[in-house]
Amino acid sequence: MTEPESLHPPAVEPPRGRVATRALFLDRDGVINVDHGYVHRVEQFEFIEGIFDLIRAAGRLGYRVVVVTNQSGIARGYYTEHQFHALTDWMRAAFEREGGRIDAVYFSPFHPTKGIGPYRREDPSRKPGPGMILQAARELDLDLAGSLLVGDRLSDIQAAVAAGVGRALLLVRPPESAPADPPCPVIATPGDAIHWLS
Repeated sequence: MTEPESLHPPAVEPPRGRVATRALFLDRDGVINVDHGYVHRVEQFEFIEGIFDLIRAAGRLGYRVVVVTNQSGIARGYYTEHQFHALTDWMRAAFEREGGRIDAVYFSPFHPTKGIGPYRREDPSRKPGPGMILQAARELDLDLAGSLLVGDRLSDIQAAVAAGVGRALLLVRPPESAPADPPCPVIATPGDAIHWLS
């Protein structure tokens, strides 16, 4: 669960004597794995081709890899936070086996209309809000202006813009289904994002 300290956090600056690090922000469903709908079990989890290459390249270039994911399935009662964390641990171990690393995972378990009990609420952590990205920047000393986000929904891109992320890419599969006037560059596979890292 990710709850920013305030709706308007201060500008993110690294502590004195420390250098901010660039990050590669990734949505999960639709970017890391095929979005089969409320994925919460290992047998449902299908890695998208090119994602391991992207993570390895980001690591070689010194990027922190940070997942920022809306998980309204928790809010709707389809699965629990415990199940989400168990799948996340499995996913991170899979990247380690492939020579990559996910440095942090932030998730928003809320939904403003479909949530049950305490999960039914508007929350700045839920994309298109920038809460998860801003929290990651504070906790990991990230250089947002030098960072990159890859998402598969316009809400991902809106969150990146609101947080001040320097560049965002919209992953569209298949490419011909891309919006007519996309707000940012469009890529067809996670591996295509490697060319945008520097």
